[in-house]
Amino acid sequence: MAAHTSAAGVPDSLHGAADRATDSDAFQYAARAGFAVSGVLHLLVGYIIARLAFVGGGGNADQSGALATLAGSTGGAALLWVAAAGLVALGLWRVAEAVLGAKPGESSGRRGDRPAWKRGKALGLAAINFAIAFSAARFAMGSGQSSAQQNATLSGQLMASGWGKALLIGIGVGVLVVGAYHVYKGASEKFLDDLRVSGGTAIVAVGITGYVAKGFALAGAGLLVILATLQADPSKATGLDAAVKIVGAAPFGKVLLVAAALGLAAFGAYSFVRSRYGRM
Repeated sequence: MAAHTSAAGVPDSLHGAADRATDSDAFQYAARAGFAVSGVLHLLVGYIIARLAFVGGGGNADQSGALATLAGSTGGAALLWVAAAGLVALGLWRVAEAVLGAKPGESSGRRGDRPAWKRGKALGLAAINFAIAFSAARFAMGSGQSSAQQNATLSGQLMASGWGKALLIGIGVGVLVVGAYHVYKGASEKFLDDLRVSGGTAIVAVGITGYVAKGFALAGAGLLVILATLQADPSKATGLDAAVKIVGAAPFGKVLLVAAALGLAAFGAYSFVRSRYGRM
């Protein structure tokens, strides 16, 4: 007997499993903790960028730099395991969101009518959460690596072939588009749709500042990947870290770095708001 499926092609059994799994306060609290972890990491990236502006150095200005900072703190390994657990929970919640086609905490057993691209977005966010959780676990075990170095190595390998260059340009365009969407979401205040509260002056301020700043940072990183591929220069295809350091070397670089640091810190603050008030 064939399994029943929804219009989106999701089997009833999978839909039911996702609905039952998310019908748990503990699961929802763990997923909310994932947003708090994201907040901590963005605050640490902002701190690293600020150090780069005022004293130089300070580590990689990306998620791996933030994880390395946690690893070097008192009780760092325990903190990293907690961070990994929260990010895995948030990733699983995103998977359930893709399966159910609605916010799991609001679905109440019904099928959502989200279009395929929104389900795909949920899966993409889940993949990001899982990847950062994996990195956190590696740092907790003492085997963490710089994202910039890994990206440069992989980019160099891909640049050796035509299909690899096409893939890198595609990735760069994708990151650029995501960055542009962040700017739009911040400027239009669409991020308020993700909250259970109507907002307020402080929430709106950190939301706009955080989303716009992160959007420009992502767009810059995506543009650099494209330019690096066209110039066959893997050192520029290292993600956010390369974008930040190129900005720092530009005229008025210190001012721009401070602005970036404050913007990413604002996104971190908004992540704490979403941890408490986000629609799940």
